Amino acid sequence: MRHSSAPRRTPGGAGFRERITRLLAGVIAVGALSAFSVVVEAAPTSAAPAPQWKVPRLAVMPLGDSITLGVGSSTGDGYRPGLWSKLQGHGDTVDFVGSMSSGTLPDTDHEGHSGWFIGGIHDTIGSWLYQARPNVVTLKIGTNDVNKNIDVANAPTRLKQLVDRIRASAPGITVAVATIVPNADNAAQARVVTYNNAVRALVSDYQAQGAHVELADTSAVTVAELGDGLHPDDAGYAKIATAFYDAVARAAGKGWITENVVVKPALPEPTTVADADVDLDGDGRATPSWAGRTAARRSGCPTSTPTARRTS
Repeated sequence: MRHSSAPRRTPGGAGFRERITRLLAGVIAVGALSAFSVVVEAAPTSAAPAPQWKVPRLAVMPLGDSITLGVGSSTGDGYRPGLWSKLQGHGDTVDFVGSMSSGTLPDTDHEGHSGWFIGGIHDTIGSWLYQARPNVVTLKIGTNDVNKNIDVANAPTRLKQLVDRIRASAPGITVAVATIVPNADNAAQARVVTYNNAVRALVSDYQAQGAHVELADTSAVTVAELGDGLHPDDAGYAKIATAFYDAVARAAGKGWITENVVVKPALPEPTTVADADVDLDGDGRATPSWAGRTAARRSGCPTSTPTARRTS
């Protein structure tokens, strides 16, 4: 085995931060343009999925916010029925896992938490993984951070922290990370484009290190397929299902999907600033604000008692 003396890149390191800085600079110009026209993402250019594949076991955790739950779909299942159907025949067993259960599809388990931010998922994911033991996670998160404009500049860093925590809890796991769907509000859509470009850069960095992190590009979903301007309708959810299926298929074609993933016991609660914990004065500690009140970190629904961190 040959060993290179060149230093390894770390996802979220200097290269990633530089790219995010350039993307954030670009959003200023995009935001100005959005005042006059709708900002539209380019169609996805992800590689085609492996045409023939099968693994002994698929234990998939659909993970995210209300779009994972299925708000806006006619059945309340979102993309999950489409993904479930596409996965049939590709595993000796196909199982959706998670602490939540809703919908009408044959397997209703999931981790779709309506209104939650990236940081709330990060705080709780360790226990969910330990209980459910998935070997694949389909992650779609960030819509609430971006839509509510909650420290969007650091949202990609929070996403990286979440993916890192998933991989630390279950080192053999495969994570399909999705871009977020468009937004009918032009100013919010400018933020969506910037965030999604950062998601693509982050996944690229992970793959450069050999990490089992695949991109599910959902930019084929259009504003016309948003029933309420934020959540997809059935046509939009069908496109999300296809994006996740393609990502899982590519991962399987690369030999990434391990039948039985060892999941470590849940890690302790973090102490880093994220989501509702916004560091407004730069001292490295969360500054109390509406976004930092009790329950805001998870759902964006603050109580009347300010707090710098969620404590329960």
